[in-house]
Amino acid sequence: MSPSSAPPSSGSSPTWDVIVVGAGPAGATAARVAAENGCATLLLERAAIPRYKTCGGGLVGASLAALPPGLPLTVHDTAGRFTFALNGRKERTLTCASPTCALVYRSELDAALTDAAAAAGAKVRDSTALTALEQQGDSVAVTTNRGDTLRARVVVGADGSASRVARYVGVQCAQVDLALEVEVPVDERTADRWRGRVLMEWGPLPGSFGWVFPKGDVCTAGVVAARGNPVALRAYKEDFLTRQGLDGPRPLHDTGHLTRCRRPDSPLSRGRVLVAGDAAALVDHWSREGISYALRSGDLAGHAAARIVTAADETAADTAADRYGRQVDDVLGVEMRASSSLMNLFARNPGLVHTAVTRLPPAWHRLDAYIAGRTSVAGIMTAPFARTATELATRLPLGPAVPRSRRPAEGGGSR
Repeated sequence: MSPSSAPPSSGSSPTWDVIVVGAGPAGATAARVAAENGCATLLLERAAIPRYKTCGGGLVGASLAALPPGLPLTVHDTAGRFTFALNGRKERTLTCASPTCALVYRSELDAALTDAAAAAGAKVRDSTALTALEQQGDSVAVTTNRGDTLRARVVVGADGSASRVARYVGVQCAQVDLALEVEVPVDERTADRWRGRVLMEWGPLPGSFGWVFPKGDVCTAGVVAARGNPVALRAYKEDFLTRQGLDGPRPLHDTGHLTRCRRPDSPLSRGRVLVAGDAAALVDHWSREGISYALRSGDLAGHAAARIVTAADETAADTAADRYGRQVDDVLGVEMRASSSLMNLFARNPGLVHTAVTRLPPAWHRLDAYIAGRTSVAGIMTAPFARTATELATRLPLGPAVPRSRRPAEGGGSR
């Protein structure tokens, strides 16, 4: 059957070409692309749009390149300088060759992407949560919290790290982390101190770090580490916020969430059901950056869904789903394997990573190029200095926590 941009006829169980679950970057992108390819597309979102989403909101070059052209989006700051610290010590600020990292609110980004999907022809239904799904022949039955049973030729699950669709597909994770984040209103003096500058601090727990992202009169700040020691992570969060001078004002938001990184052999589809973005556990192991992965996998999922809709039979539909998995692995899987290697190096010796970034110009230039979208994590890890550092670190045991500094962090650092 050829896809149609017109909505399906009304009835007791209307059949859509594509139902996308979740209106984040992955889901909104998948819905837009499917609609642009002529599919009758329904985008479901469990919350009311716009909705708050726990996220640093930093768009690196790969994310910006994956946005639809002309997307109206408010950028609240652009990071031209990055301050790196080792748990409050050895602070150093470096300047980007071409400031690129855009700092946004996820509520605004997701709403803009959802509007783009609607403009392409997708129907958006918010405050509607998926409660169950099941493939039945050449379609998938989707049940919602409104008591509806909908049908689609393809379902794309982009419903976050706690995804129901991911459980149906059988997504498996190699790494699960807990992130704690606040959005804090700041006075003019504090806003000036942070304007145009992002902080990344390697923390006291293995593989942990803290961050501050400025957004005008608000700073988004948080910490992340492997799930399993929430008491220690909360203690790090409080210490980190105190040292950054962000512990005074009452936060606008104070939240936590899990980030998940997929196993290389984890499935990305089951029959006519695909997963993308956080639902597929497509997240950078080291930086926990997921927006660029969501946008790119959403684009691939939208095109794959359109191919499945037009498949002549189930064999052709399976072939199209398999092709989606290979495309994700060829692009994003390569990135995740490189970021996993970087994470292993970082967890074993954060001091070595800190020294490389802040004292070896080639290392900073590679990281700066990644932030700007001129190279990838795989490009960083194939550099000679990265190979040498990895070889050295693999001979070392997992490093101890770095000493906690008692002095408050100063805003400047050396340049």
